[in-house]
Amino acid sequence: MTQQVAAAPAKLDAAVLKVAGVVVLGAIMSILDVTVVSVALPTFQNDFDASYARVAWTMTGYTLALATVIPLAGWAADRFGTKRLYMTALALFTIGSALCASADSIGQLIAYRVLQGLGGGMLMPLGMTIMTRAAGPNRIGRLMAVLGIPMLLGPIAGPILGGWLIDAVGWHWIFLINLPIGVIALIYAQVALPKDAPEPSESFDFLGMLMLSPGLALFLYGISSLPEAGTFGDPEVWGPMLVGAALLVAFVLYSFRPRHPLLDLRLFANRNLTVAAVTLFVFIIAFMGAGLLFPSYFLQVRGESTLAAGLLMAPQGIGAMITMPIAGTLADRVPVGRTVPFALALIVLGFFSFTQVDPNTSYVLLCGSLFVMGLGMGGTMMPIMTSALRTLSAHDVARGSTLVNILQQIGGSVGAAVMSVILTNELNGSTVIPGVTDPESGKPVTEAGLAIASQQQPQLLEQFPVPQELIDRGLGFAAHSFGGTFWVAFALVVLTFVPAAFLSRRRERPDLLDGGQGEQTRTPVGIH
Repeated sequence: MTQQVAAAPAKLDAAVLKVAGVVVLGAIMSILDVTVVSVALPTFQNDFDASYARVAWTMTGYTLALATVIPLAGWAADRFGTKRLYMTALALFTIGSALCASADSIGQLIAYRVLQGLGGGMLMPLGMTIMTRAAGPNRIGRLMAVLGIPMLLGPIAGPILGGWLIDAVGWHWIFLINLPIGVIALIYAQVALPKDAPEPSESFDFLGMLMLSPGLALFLYGISSLPEAGTFGDPEVWGPMLVGAALLVAFVLYSFRPRHPLLDLRLFANRNLTVAAVTLFVFIIAFMGAGLLFPSYFLQVRGESTLAAGLLMAPQGIGAMITMPIAGTLADRVPVGRTVPFALALIVLGFFSFTQVDPNTSYVLLCGSLFVMGLGMGGTMMPIMTSALRTLSAHDVARGSTLVNILQQIGGSVGAAVMSVILTNELNGSTVIPGVTDPESGKPVTEAGLAIASQQQPQLLEQFPVPQELIDRGLGFAAHSFGGTFWVAFALVVLTFVPAAFLSRRRERPDLLDGGQGEQTRTPVGIH
């Protein structure tokens, strides 16, 4: 029998906000680290003499590690307690940050970023579980608005902070800055989070994890090897992709067999969750993948400092800051199917300018476009996540949030890998300068490669005396390469309208959901 639960207070009270402070601080660390590193990729290219596709693994490896431990978080929280596990994740993230700062090769940095991601991956799903239990289902929209604070601060503060630190004291400090934040977060968590009450946990699906994580890593590794291999026919490309794809298909087929699978794909029987998850996945691939390239365009084509590139990215975060709280409140009152398409339209409108970039595109136009895209982003992500979780029963919320979070991280990994590969392939098509080779690697130097390098290191033009016309041609080719990559992302954002058209246009009533008893709790009730 379905029982109506007592309505929770409409506003988030002091007890919930106290817990929210801990969760937001942890999320700031995790999200800020993504946006801080985004402006450092060209610096990593120069310092470690690596291709863009290679250094992009500092992002891809991090997000893959996030995706790996997200399913583990729910099981471990039941077994060890949310407070204890949350503090362990904070400590692991902080230790990983210190190791990243000590890396002296791109391989080491990628490995330490994976370790950092193992800690960071548990922060958001654990935080969402802690706050969802504290706030109750009928305040989930306001809850998502609070959890959106790090997403507001990350796009604004991350690139600016990262740019300033790189210019002032070096890239190592974009990781060292996490140390004091981590210590403060650990102390705050010890004081603010309620005492642990571990319960007998469900069995953990280790077999599923052994298929999903290596499958994703191998598939994306194969994709990222394409620029250096030059063709899909190279065994280094198709070998890992084939094995990875086989593991992923096996995982999907296997996941319907265990009672407690790693990812409960049975939740896709809930139409709202399915539509929201597909919409979010396609959107994340496009927007997060292209988002890594925005600061790289300012750095490599326009020759801006890392601080200036970070400041130029700020309008996007400001736009999101305006709309995200509004969208969170509206999500409790207006069906997301009536709001998200308008937000997506703003993203498409702003995104189009970047498909037309050249070496002299107006900053007013680009910053205005980033602002419009930010407005759309703020009205897209949180409402979609709200739609995914709102109609789940209390029993299913934890598994649903795990599913949504891992899809978000997988989408980010796929987006980072695919967009970096497309850009690298485009740049590899630049004309080789006859008789000019890199003295360190012995490889031929292209017009675009020299033009990009000279933007950050003008002294290279003394080492390689070439006509200005060649540099201008190289910059034009580089800008065209960025524009071509943005066209792919633009097409994916437009494609997001297809699943978004199926988002719910009716208002669900989560306050009538029961505590997870019976199949009827998996669907919204009270809808006429």
